[in-house]
Amino acid sequence: MELFWYIALISMLVIYVILDGYDFGAGIIYLFLAKDEKDKKSILNAIGPFWDANEVWIIAGGGVLFFTFPKLYAAAFSGFYLPLIMILWLLIFRAIGIELRSQIDHKMWHGIWDKSFGIASLLLALFFGIALGNIVRGVNLGGVVDGVSSYEPHYFFLPLWNPSFSPHSETLGVIDWFTLLLGVIGVISLTIHGATWIILKTNSQLNQRLKRLIFRLSILLLALSLFALLMWHTIVPNAFGNFIQHPILWIFPAFTAAGIAGLFRIQSFKNDRTGFLFSTLYLVGGLTSSVLAMFPKLLPSTNNVNPALTIQNTSAGQYGLSVGVTWFVIGVILIITYLVFQHRIFSGKLDDIGYSDEH
Repeated sequence: MELFWYIALISMLVIYVILDGYDFGAGIIYLFLAKDEKDKKSILNAIGPFWDANEVWIIAGGGVLFFTFPKLYAAAFSGFYLPLIMILWLLIFRAIGIELRSQIDHKMWHGIWDKSFGIASLLLALFFGIALGNIVRGVNLGGVVDGVSSYEPHYFFLPLWNPSFSPHSETLGVIDWFTLLLGVIGVISLTIHGATWIILKTNSQLNQRLKRLIFRLSILLLALSLFALLMWHTIVPNAFGNFIQHPILWIFPAFTAAGIAGLFRIQSFKNDRTGFLFSTLYLVGGLTSSVLAMFPKLLPSTNNVNPALTIQNTSAGQYGLSVGVTWFVIGVILIITYLVFQHRIFSGKLDDIGYSDEH
């Protein structure tokens, strides 16, 4: 049962990144490239019908985490308390930036909420990339100092950063040069993803510029991704051991490679859907490859005193996990039905739906 729920949890989080990720990317483009009102309205129309429904997946994922791996939930929400609160506030300001902008037709009012939406989107992409960096790097479980645990083995505490800013430090911080590197990769990859969504859903005058931007960012993304893999191997010995033991798993890194290779051809695609499919493929491949490299660990330990948190030592009881399957299947069917219905209603280009019009 632990494996079933592990797959379910990872699938929901990957879906969240794919769906809300293009919202974040659209917000980043909105912040830096949308200079006139027409461009801004095109971007808001592209994400307007979807952004709040997309966030359901992170709420559902949090619920599944609480239900299936309660020890991991308790440890993560304790150790990452400050950054999680910061993410919550960023989600709030991003949402009200979208919704309040159209309430008053005034340039200064628009400017305030445009910045709220754009900056919050940028920081959310950065923070979620940093979060992935913390997970693959590991944390100091038990707060071990000089070989002695400061608290229970499955708990930890991380300040925002440590004085050395190093992932090799005994007293780690949330932000160091490695996690920041993954944060930058998160910003770039979601900017590309948001750009492909805008191209898919609008006929904006920005679209040709976005295609050129995607090509340039893809070069940077490839270079940083390869560098991050090299650094991960130096920080976490045998980081890719699962792929060596089970060669079939290389299909997931192959998805990542295929996704980024496709993005290099963005300017030649005739079908606007193709670019979005390739950016999705890159994200799916990258995220699944990361978690498969760690399996069965959910949160590695950076010390030799306390073991990593795994799907076995953090899971709930078998009876509860078994009973939850039925309700989980019902819930997923309802969510997917809603999403299919929603995307059929808002299929095609959305330039004229008027989501961002004053009301």
